[in-house]
Amino acid sequence: MTTSAGKLRIPPSLGDIAKRVFLGKPLITEELTSEKLSNTVALGALSPDAISSTAYGPEQILVELLPHAGLAAFALLLPITGVILLILALVAASYRQVVMAYTRAGGSYIVARDNFGPRVAQIAAAALLIDYVVTVAVQAAAGTVAVVSAIPALGPYDMYITLGVVLIICYLNLRGLREAGWQFAVPTYFFVIMIGLMIVVGVIREIFWGLPTYDPEHIAGAVPVHSGNGLVMGATVLVLLRAFANGGSSLTGVEAISNTVDVFRKPQGRNARRVLTAMATILGLSLAGVAYLAHVTHAAPFVAEYPSVLSQVARAVFGNGVIGDILYFLVQASSAAILFTGANTSFNGFPALASFVAEDRFLPRQLMKRGYRLVFSNGIITLTALSLALLVAVRGSVNALIPVFAIGVFTGFSMAGYGMTKHHLTHREPGWQRRLVINLSAGIGSTVVVGIFAVAKFTEGAWLVVVLFPLLVFVLIRLNKEYRAEAAILEMFRTDRPELVKYARHKVFILVNSVDLAVIEALRYGKGLRADELTAVHFMVDAAHAAQLRKRWDHFELDTPLRVVDCPDRRINRAAQLLVAKARDEQPHTNVTVLLPRRTYAPLLGRLLHDRSADKIARAISLIPDAAATIVPYDVESRIKEAYPDVFEHRVAREIDKVEAWVSQDDQEVDAYEHPVRPPSVITVAGLIPGQRATFEGRVNEVEDVSKGRRTLREVVVADNSGEITVTFRSGHGGADIQPGQLLRITGKARQSGKRPMWMVDPAYHVVEEPAQTHEESS
Repeated sequence: MTTSAGKLRIPPSLGDIAKRVFLGKPLITEELTSEKLSNTVALGALSPDAISSTAYGPEQILVELLPHAGLAAFALLLPITGVILLILALVAASYRQVVMAYTRAGGSYIVARDNFGPRVAQIAAAALLIDYVVTVAVQAAAGTVAVVSAIPALGPYDMYITLGVVLIICYLNLRGLREAGWQFAVPTYFFVIMIGLMIVVGVIREIFWGLPTYDPEHIAGAVPVHSGNGLVMGATVLVLLRAFANGGSSLTGVEAISNTVDVFRKPQGRNARRVLTAMATILGLSLAGVAYLAHVTHAAPFVAEYPSVLSQVARAVFGNGVIGDILYFLVQASSAAILFTGANTSFNGFPALASFVAEDRFLPRQLMKRGYRLVFSNGIITLTALSLALLVAVRGSVNALIPVFAIGVFTGFSMAGYGMTKHHLTHREPGWQRRLVINLSAGIGSTVVVGIFAVAKFTEGAWLVVVLFPLLVFVLIRLNKEYRAEAAILEMFRTDRPELVKYARHKVFILVNSVDLAVIEALRYGKGLRADELTAVHFMVDAAHAAQLRKRWDHFELDTPLRVVDCPDRRINRAAQLLVAKARDEQPHTNVTVLLPRRTYAPLLGRLLHDRSADKIARAISLIPDAAATIVPYDVESRIKEAYPDVFEHRVAREIDKVEAWVSQDDQEVDAYEHPVRPPSVITVAGLIPGQRATFEGRVNEVEDVSKGRRTLREVVVADNSGEITVTFRSGHGGADIQPGQLLRITGKARQSGKRPMWMVDPAYHVVEEPAQTHEESS
């Protein structure tokens, strides 16, 4: 397909059109920038996962206590919350040291990897990956609970709301949504203000006038309340441990700041430590305040999970007047906002951590690739699929998700604590003994919590993580073993240098099933290879068709010999392998190339009407040493459009072409990079005049070292928005430091002869701008 100017225009694929319509214009690597956050913005943007757990943490303690301890649950709520706050203090103190010692992104994974090695670090990786998946499910489900608590009519649709929220967050992240800036900080501060107001008003009312008290034993829909003396009969050690385990979910997200230290302004470690301290303080005060108000109001969880305990506390504190209703709905709105924002935290953490682990070769490399909008699209889609599957499995229930929630989080806490313990033992910096005690205590305490979860909540769903966790660690290590084995084979040339000599003979086979333009194109291509032997081969499945093919071959007097090979079992892939293997073995040092003509048809209808046997045969041949398969495409569809323009399908195709033109209008004849404003003395590439010295700026698109005789030349293609020019550097005349993506300012004399495009030899230059980095060290 060509334009009016005669230049080839590459039409976008249907996938490109869909991405452009739904995701917007593709971003280039140069636009991958990391915004450095002030402490105020960072506190709001990086804390929603942790602070939002106030909305469900105290409630989860009561869910476990009320059926066994009765009304005594409200007396036990405060001491259990106190123990949780003690664990919070230990973990926060440990992570304060993590962010000082490891100012690069990575959190517990980097701590474990640097101190225990990459294999042990996969325990932290598995823990965090599981945590991110469950966090999306819990935060989204809890946000929906906040919504339906305020609007009970939406209750029957709660699961659909939750799934819809996850899909919307996924879509926004695929478009390049970044977890940075005030847009994420506002929901956090909104929630903190409303919860703080509720706690202050509630405490004042309780001290001076007393708050209204619910009667959970006689409220329809509330969880069952154990009758009798709960402290003696119901509150066994196991029940207390299970309640503590449920409440431990309040500490999820504490590690988020350690995962993103690199987004802070300098000094990064000190600023991250301050924000971490502020976050832990806010979380601790919020948990204590909500737990106290639940204690005095006897707000109880419901079987349907709504209205939530936080919702009932807000109603009891603010009352039912106009102002009370407004404040109540503001509390619920802030809860939903921060919970949904907390779900988005995982959409930044999971893909980045997965790319980091994949870079260490413990996960598939596809997770390292940035997509259409400079995000780790594969990681985002994987996280979405896993979290949706989990939500469907538990029918969007927060209570069902909690047992599988905190095991991964506290395992990460443990790895960070033990890793920092090893760090202090290794470096022994001033005051290391005190820091060692803090980190070791945090590691042991977190391990105890993991054990409590695994035992106390085993039958309620924790068994899934207990089984899945070691399995995931095993899979990560097994994938790494496979990658290392592949690398060992591919890198054998370092110790066992192969002979880089030509093969003694080169045989080319062209597989044909008809005589048409696609085969003619393949024959033309095959002759260009200048092989020692060029043969067309037809695998005979139908004798009549083979005879007709032979007749047509002779009729058109094609000068390439045609070999017909009987294939009675119709296994053409195997027949092709046998043909290649035999040709390869007939004479030592023989290389075999198989050309496979492939007709390209309409993208959708073509897939339905035609198989893709060429791809299958190519994969089979690639398994044989010293053999290569090359697919020679022939575009049938574009020629059909030209020959039959009035056919209905092609009228539709022309409309699609219009959409393609709209999609690619910004991509035609436009350099992929943004170019800074040039000084007046710097001209464009199109403004260069042969024989005149000038200065221009452009991005380096291609770099190639070309051997000509005994000389090696470096050819550099430089382009701006007006065109491109090839700049050649002779050996010893510079150019060695030039790399693709750089912005160069070049001064020299352009040359041109005949129809050859302009070129320049050995000009003066300097690098104006280095290319953007494509990988951010984050997890």
